[in-house]
Amino acid sequence: MSALSSIERKIEGLVEKTFGRMFRSTLQPVELARRLAREMEDHKTVSVSRVYVPNQYTVYLSPTDRRQFASYESALTIELGSYLEAHARSEGLSLLSMPRIRLETDADLRPGEFGIACRMVDPGRPGIEVPGEAPVEPPPPPAEPFPNEALEAVSGTQVLSAEQARAAGLVREEVTVYVAGQPFRVARKVSTIGRSRDCDIVVPDPNVSRVHAEIRHEGLEYTLVDLGSTNGVEVNGKRTMRHNLRDGDRISLGGAEIVVERR
Repeated sequence: MSALSSIERKIEGLVEKTFGRMFRSTLQPVELARRLAREMEDHKTVSVSRVYVPNQYTVYLSPTDRRQFASYESALTIELGSYLEAHARSEGLSLLSMPRIRLETDADLRPGEFGIACRMVDPGRPGIEVPGEAPVEPPPPPAEPFPNEALEAVSGTQVLSAEQARAAGLVREEVTVYVAGQPFRVARKVSTIGRSRDCDIVVPDPNVSRVHAEIRHEGLEYTLVDLGSTNGVEVNGKRTMRHNLRDGDRISLGGAEIVVERR
């Protein structure tokens, strides 16, 4: 077993040992850690010399599960972020910043059920949310920052600046989707669709799940993927779980209509 694999196993064990004693329910924090790691690997972006993975994650929990984690939420999100950083390091994956985890309540979920939305966020963008804190404008670079070189020496994970990320070619081809006539430009590797205000494409319809589907940029294709939504996805009148988008496609999410424009 490699040293990095050993570190990852120790962190995973710490998560399970620390929080498993505190909670006796269907949903355990170690389940969240393992699912977050799978989501990280499922949303890779292959660049010229690195493989990038999301650095911001929102975990949707049932009201019951959210309440039982409430007293330890800050510690839990920090622990999960450390677990993801170690997992990325062991797999040779690159992060734009240290992973940030946020918990949200979804009244549609039953105890033990949960959903995850993730995205790759430019650390130079204003208003990035940190668990337990209100969004703030990023301060100017400090006189003595903790440099990427120091972090890489400690953890083995390359954390890039906003300028380095742009130079690495993370700019993607865009398509446009229209929700009730409102255009949304799609430029991310993965764009989430749902009624939650945290989604990239917000569909304010009660029949739409909080995180209903996502559009994935895979090679030259933009692929619509149903994320196990309650009312499903239809494209051009046909029910589907996965569809490569074309110009003029009409998407139905629980009755809400979306029109695709791809040029």
